Amino acid sequence: MRQIECPVPQVGEVLVRVRAAALNPADWKLSAGLFQSPMITLPFTPGFDVAGVVEEIGPNVTGFQRGQAVIGWTRRGSFAEYTVVPAGVLAVAPANASFGEAATIPTGASTAWQGLFDNGNLQAGQRVLVQGAAGGVGQFAVRLAKWKDAYVIGTASTSNVELVRALGADEVIDYTATRIEDAVHDVDLVFDTVGDATLASSVQAVKRGGTLVTIAGMPSEEKVQEHGINVKSFGVVVTSDLLQNFSQMVDDGALRLLVGATFHLEDASRAYELCQGGHGRGRIVFTVSK
Repeated sequence: MRQIECPVPQVGEVLVRVRAAALNPADWKLSAGLFQSPMITLPFTPGFDVAGVVEEIGPNVTGFQRGQAVIGWTRRGSFAEYTVVPAGVLAVAPANASFGEAATIPTGASTAWQGLFDNGNLQAGQRVLVQGAAGGVGQFAVRLAKWKDAYVIGTASTSNVELVRALGADEVIDYTATRIEDAVHDVDLVFDTVGDATLASSVQAVKRGGTLVTIAGMPSEEKVQEHGINVKSFGVVVTSDLLQNFSQMVDDGALRLLVGATFHLEDASRAYELCQGGHGRGRIVFTVSK
């Protein structure tokens, strides 16, 4: 922890007083040096997802006002008391959620939406398998797929089976006790948030002509051709329109939010260890200012 200058919003930017920030797997991977990224120059403040209050509005920004509760996504670091957020990835926070709950939305819900709908073209009545259904992305995928009236199968460890069932999954498979490739066949869509060995089971679960969407690596081309499936991988793009849509869904009761664990920034090392260990539920959140 160190004291730095408060950032100043430039054209098209908003200064946000951070109330909560979500910890994503990408955060510990960036900090560990696993990603070669041009956006990292030291000293570097990590954190992308933010929920807080508008403190100052930069030039050419409309639609926001000081004191307004907002959610957003930033490359300027959300693990701080203040951060700057481009207005194009900022939205009014849901009224029916705490700041901690709201902070889970930007990356998690946007990734789930783009995985299921933009890349997976999920339709009502289709069968979808969500790998890693208790995680920060998976739990949104389960809820959004049910909102679309799909038949949802979720995978989870033993301790998270009941949680995934409570999220609305029609079937929940404990991957520690059952091989996914033995239990699931001929689904229209698999959304894989786990990768590695799980990715292999994902390939075998998709029906011929179906789609596998992955955010955790790519399967072998040989296996893809053998099973006759479509494979898509993508990087999430957060937008103000998507965030505003999620806020409205929360306020309408169509989307519920789940915080897996809460830490103060002073306990960041413990939070990183928990995130790095995997097998979590929901999103880890930092509480920042009041």
